Amino acid sequence: MFNVKNMEVGDFPFAVQLANTMNWNMTAGDFEFMMKLEPRGCFVLFHSQERVGIATSVSFGKVGWFGNFIVKGDFRREGAGSLLMKHAIDFLKRKRVATIGLYAYPHLVKFYQSLGFETDIDFLVLQGKAAFPAPQELARAAKKEDGPELVDFDCRCFGASRKKLLEPILLNTNNSCFILTENNEITGYVTVKVYDKMAEVGPLICPANRVEAAVLLLKTILGSFKGFNIFMTIPEKEAALLDILFKAGLKEDFRVTRMFLGPAVAKNCIYAAESLERG
Repeated sequence: MFNVKNMEVGDFPFAVQLANTMNWNMTAGDFEFMMKLEPRGCFVLFHSQERVGIATSVSFGKVGWFGNFIVKGDFRREGAGSLLMKHAIDFLKRKRVATIGLYAYPHLVKFYQSLGFETDIDFLVLQGKAAFPAPQELARAAKKEDGPELVDFDCRCFGASRKKLLEPILLNTNNSCFILTENNEITGYVTVKVYDKMAEVGPLICPANRVEAAVLLLKTILGSFKGFNIFMTIPEKEAALLDILFKAGLKEDFRVTRMFLGPAVAKNCIYAAESLERG
């Protein structure tokens, strides 16, 4: 018999081991961060007393996000995944979200559709060591005092405030954030989460009609993190950005489809994901 419980610290070793069967390269710190963001939003699926699955979720006001969903192979196609997913959906709906988003691997699109999710657009997950000259013009590094305006700018694009996610990223001195301004107002930004010699780029956000701004932000990152193994999740439709990334040496790792249960968000901007787990 299956049942779902809230994830606890003692579940971290299992969660890491199961997640990394998918080559997600996760650590206990990743799950600790998710639980700080949403203390009751991380779940473990049990079969009797055996742990057999995990799922994480996070709410940002009216928008929720679902990620890190995996069930042991022996227990798939027995309703276990649907039970775990519905549990997470019910949790987010109790938080009064109007929209739940996720990034789906191609083989799971039909499964999510069976639960009411609709496909939006495809994203490419890229990685590689960038070899790119530093541009003559650079976006400027964000300052602490830029934080509130940056959060507001992000909210206008994403459709909900991600303050609880963005503030820890911005305040971590290992990370970087670059912004563009016009008439003293932010017109685009990009963050980079840095782990040793790995750099996870995102979010990157600009107005939809400002491709040149997104290009400058991207060039700033590529020129600033030479020698780093860069990861980025970017829409397939952003041809200009993909062209730069491919020329810099990044390669496609795999593809995912953004899906929504409820009204779609982040539709009217150039948008690169913060992460697969959190949108």
